Amino acid sequence: MEQTVTINQKIKQFLYILVPILVTQIGMYAMNFFDTMMSSRFSPDDLAGVAIGSSLWVPVFTGLSGILLSITPIVAQLIGADRKESVPFTVMQGIYASVAISLVVVVLGSLTLDPVLHAMSLEAHVRMIAKEYVVALSYGIVPVFVYTVLRCFIDALGLTKISMVITLISLPLNIFFNYVLIFGKLGFPALGGVGAGYASAITYWLIALIAVYVIHRNHPFASYQIFRQLPAVSLKKWKEILFIGIPIGLAIFFETSIFSAVTLLMSEYSTNVIAAHQIAINFSSLLYMFPLSISMSLTILVGFEAGAKRWKDAKVYSWLGVTVAVCISLACIALLLLFSEEISSLYTQEQEVLSLAVQFLIFAALFQLWDAIQAPVQGALRGYKDVNITFLMTMISYWVIGLPLGYVLANFTAWEAYGYWIGLIVGLATGALTLSTRLIIMQRKKRQSASLL
Repeated sequence: MEQTVTINQKIKQFLYILVPILVTQIGMYAMNFFDTMMSSRFSPDDLAGVAIGSSLWVPVFTGLSGILLSITPIVAQLIGADRKESVPFTVMQGIYASVAISLVVVVLGSLTLDPVLHAMSLEAHVRMIAKEYVVALSYGIVPVFVYTVLRCFIDALGLTKISMVITLISLPLNIFFNYVLIFGKLGFPALGGVGAGYASAITYWLIALIAVYVIHRNHPFASYQIFRQLPAVSLKKWKEILFIGIPIGLAIFFETSIFSAVTLLMSEYSTNVIAAHQIAINFSSLLYMFPLSISMSLTILVGFEAGAKRWKDAKVYSWLGVTVAVCISLACIALLLLFSEEISSLYTQEQEVLSLAVQFLIFAALFQLWDAIQAPVQGALRGYKDVNITFLMTMISYWVIGLPLGYVLANFTAWEAYGYWIGLIVGLATGALTLSTRLIIMQRKKRQSASLL
């Protein structure tokens, strides 16, 4: 990355960072997308089982990997402050932390998975598929968390194209493994939705190994000599990573887990309703890759400018990202409203599931705008390393306002399952407004502090 002066230079650098991240995020999410879509082709029970399993896995993965995202602003600010010699030590401590987090997840998961699943009103076959899907995914927990750290290092250098290439290599392999293991090809047994879990685990190992090879052998990563030394565990550095990372992880967890909580609460409805809900969640989450990618780009760019104390440039990047996200969201809204039936038919041909999914997608269109505001704003705030207030705002918006409102509407009004989606919309809107206010306050403080120097 380099310092920019004009707005055209900023747009060019923003797009240079953004486009590869977007391709990477779509590719990473496409693994879950193809898990869901290909499982739905096997049977509605497998789709429902994968939906429940994903609802348990996604908030755990995104929340805990969110802790490791602190590597991005830390490294970006080190580079912006021209302290590159401190980068290798930071990355290695991040890798150590990722392995420790992985082991904790495996232990806790082995103790809690059965009780959680039995607490839900699921058909026995759906419960079995959900459990075995999560167990299959667990074989890839260590490499996917390690890859998260390595990708943060790669992206913080502004070389987001590398992450994109790694993803583009791995995605076709993931689809191939899905095809073989879900449907039982090349002599393998047909595992249904469970096979999708094993396919994802294999892919996680591949992307981690490819990232290690690239960082070890290719310029400019090799100049940092990340793997040439194995420093001792530094609790001081872990404290810095966790101090910034835990609020990031909690904010992401509160955001993603509300969708999972809704899916779990909807287990009282029929398998067809769960499947239709999952179709809408799956596709709208794919669209979320646009604001999420902008958010990740802003963390890098704002972090780089904040490290150099160029507060005006950091502010310009922040609102440039929000503007782009809002424009994209308007196109996504039109897509969902105009082509809801065609989108639903990508997942299923069963008429009842198809009809229900169309209705859910209409509600999904309504929260696109709020997603387009809150995600980039969170990314900008992370670039400033302002994370504690952010996670509190996120928790209140989603869990104190959105989810309780959805529960009331679903259980005490005629909205039923759709009531949960109205709660989601209100929660996202509240988060977008409060986080935007926080960003404005943060930028004002930085401008005032700079004027005093």
